[in-house]
Amino acid sequence: MQFHELKRKTANKKSRQHGRGGTRGKTTGRGTKGQNARAGRKKRPELRDLIKKVPKLRGRGVSSLKSRQVKVTGAELKAHLASKKEKKTTKTEAPSTKVKKEVK
Repeated sequence: MQFHELKRKTANKKSRQHGRGGTRGKTTGRGTKGQNARAGRKKRPELRDLIKKVPKLRGRGVSSLKSRQVKVTGAELKAHLASKKEKKTTKTEAPSTKVKKEVK
């Protein structure tokens, strides 16, 4: 069998034309009257109207694109760590002064 001798198992099914006379006739699958039945048939998307009603808030809030990190110098970092270390040592040395309540 040659390539030019190949045939399909089923024949091609052609789509029917609507709106040009023939078997469909009258409204040809468009329903009756109204905007959708007319030629052109352009309807305004409902979502567009909703988007238009939302106010434009330009420049409000913090942009997610900008970096929120704070620049810290080495001296500031050392001072911060030293103060943290001092707090930790004072907490461990001080005795606890909590009074336990008796539960009946």
